Amino acid sequence: MYIDFDQLPDQARVWVYQANRPLITDEVKTIEEALKPALNQWAAHGQPLLASMQVIDNRFVIVGVDEGYNLPSGCSIDASVRSLREIGQQLNVDFFDRSAAIRLADGTVSTFALPGLKTAVTEGIITPDSTVLNTLVAKKSEFLTGWHIRASDSWLKRYFKSATV
Repeated sequence: MYIDFDQLPDQARVWVYQANRPLITDEVKTIEEALKPALNQWAAHGQPLLASMQVIDNRFVIVGVDEGYNLPSGCSIDASVRSLREIGQQLNVDFFDRSAAIRLADGTVSTFALPGLKTAVTEGIITPDSTVLNTLVAKKSEFLTGWHIRASDSWLKRYFKSATV
């Protein structure tokens, strides 16, 4: 059953799907129109799941499920991944991009392939004050409190000379 994201409890499980490029408004609408009905029918072993989704920064699809209502199964999680893959194919978007997502000083979100991070730091594109978008959050509470991390407080700190190890 689909509910608003704000109605999910803080302990709800979340998955972050990162698009490999910024999404335009029509694509965000397409994602919402395809994913909301899918989540409304999402079930595990015949038991309905209480789920939600949201698109943020025109780049990230956040899917959440209230595990206190019913637990998702491996098959149900696979079904949600399949839905995102199908939407991605329709829009020519890869929602499984694992590049580092950084909010730059101008407010834009850019992604950097892991091998290019050191260069981006050296060139001053990524600074200790840049914001890392933590796509590894697992619970809604972590998403709400740990989605934005200062680069010098993240795993990127090894790239900054002034960072402590």
